[in-house]
Amino acid sequence: MSSPAAANPAPGFVKHPDYRLVAEPCPKRIRAELNGETIADSLGVKIVLERGITPVYYFPPADVRLDLMEPTDRHTHCPFKGDATYRTVRVGERTAADTAWSYETPYDEWTDLAGYVAFYWNRLDHWYEEDDEVFVHARDPHVRIDILSSSRPVDVVLGGETVAQSNAARFLFETGLPVRYYLPLQDVRTDLLRDSATETACPYKGTASYYSARIGDTEFEDIAWFYRHPVPESAAITDYVCFYNERVDRITVDGKAVAKPVTKWSK
Repeated sequence: MSSPAAANPAPGFVKHPDYRLVAEPCPKRIRAELNGETIADSLGVKIVLERGITPVYYFPPADVRLDLMEPTDRHTHCPFKGDATYRTVRVGERTAADTAWSYETPYDEWTDLAGYVAFYWNRLDHWYEEDDEVFVHARDPHVRIDILSSSRPVDVVLGGETVAQSNAARFLFETGLPVRYYLPLQDVRTDLLRDSATETACPYKGTASYYSARIGDTEFEDIAWFYRHPVPESAAITDYVCFYNERVDRITVDGKAVAKPVTKWSK
């Protein structure tokens, strides 16, 4: 499967040269559960990485409890892979409608996926890589996170006020994202912050809680976040506070302003 596009795409479809679509073998044991029942358990999963879409695990049909599923009338079309058919999963009193899909006759360059079964992540109860539960979505094997302690001075200015100064920050480098500067709570102006009800989840770091800030008459909603209980791989940022590079006035490191990135979190 060397090409990122279908060999015989739909009529009128134009290939995009930058489109990324690859299917790679996954060496991990992957399991998925619904209502206390394991509905998929495999050492032969393929992980599909598609531009703009979170990674998806595809299971060999022999490793899926097809006896707990029934075909539905739902069909969708992917101009890269072909036509998908769907199944509803039933376990006891629980029904997850149109939760499983497969490409029974995919386009020529994706025949390795023929019959493989994928699931909507959030419609199942639990997912495991080996014996560790994973959350949010399958983790991209090409994403790396490095968390490094740094004595370089970091200053954060928001609304004209210096809201954080630290010589003990932890710099988080994550594939495809701006560097994030996590600061010890004691180095942050917590008098300017208030707890937010917002929470978000990241498969690589865990569940984040948020702070908003009020400076003068201006409210900065969900301007900073922290991980109270991060996943073990990201334990080094436990309770450290990170401000959005995109939304503060500026962040300086070693006295030099960090370029303000433009991302989906920019406002």
